[in-house]
Amino acid sequence: MREYIDRAAGIYLRLMEEADTDLIIAWRNREDVRRNFIYREPFTRQGHENWVNTMIRPGRAVQMIIVDSADDTPLGSVYIRDIDRGHLKAEYGIFIGVPQARGRGIGTAAARLMLRYCFEEEGLHRIYLRALAGNRQAIRSYEKAGFVREGCLREDVCIDGEFYDIVWMAAIRP
Repeated sequence: MREYIDRAAGIYLRLMEEADTDLIIAWRNREDVRRNFIYREPFTRQGHENWVNTMIRPGRAVQMIIVDSADDTPLGSVYIRDIDRGHLKAEYGIFIGVPQARGRGIGTAAARLMLRYCFEEEGLHRIYLRALAGNRQAIRSYEKAGFVREGCLREDVCIDGEFYDIVWMAAIRP
């Protein structure tokens, strides 16, 4: 794998390792992370192991850790899932697990790096994502990274008995 580094943002991406499990579980269970996910069930070790066994190992997903270049501290994760090799597309996701890392452009930089990885390493043509319409900060970050809004699915998901709009975005290989 090539190196995916953004010196200006001070981050790089590396493939997720088994040693990252506890950190990922802790991050995913933080309320400030979970509230931006469509599926908000508590994240467990068993759930993570199932993700690795059914998605990562068979090549249906790729997950990377966002790392601070200054001290090699993990900050969060980016991933693609449901990789469709026939249509050359996949769904993108991200979470920043360290609150102090938010609002500094790290999410945008990580998205740009992951898009490069998807186009250069995976040979994909289209990377799409779904975001809660109320998550304006994330949507702005995705736009800065190169994703374009394609539509809004009105009242598409029901979370805790309330319906929410979903913004659909995508980036196409240049």
